[in-house]
Amino acid sequence: MTRASRRPPFAHAVLAVVARIPAGRVTTYGDVARLAGRSGAARAVGGVLAAATRPGLPYHRVVAAGGRLGGFGGGPAIKTALLAAEGLTVRAGRVRGFSRLRWPSRNGPDRRLV
Repeated sequence: MTRASRRPPFAHAVLAVVARIPAGRVTTYGDVARLAGRSGAARAVGGVLAAATRPGLPYHRVVAAGGRLGGFGGGPAIKTALLAAEGLTVRAGRVRGFSRLRWPSRNGPDRRLV
């Protein structure tokens, strides 16, 4: 049995949502939880991402409520640099223009992505 196959279904759903976040956009831990089918499980999303080892996923695009940077294994400076490389601006620990850059758009349908 592989490590990935031992992951709970919610963890698979979280990683599937994170894989879909487009470059130059961000989403919150709460948004990921909702899109993965467990509204209110933002802290659980943080736990899944902290334990995740799957390469190539844009973990840095997941931020805390209100556009705050939140956690990141590489630290806030690396998260800021990765977001800046995608054209986003971070000032005082927050993504500038967060509501405009939030994915999926808050004006779109509220549905599960996985």
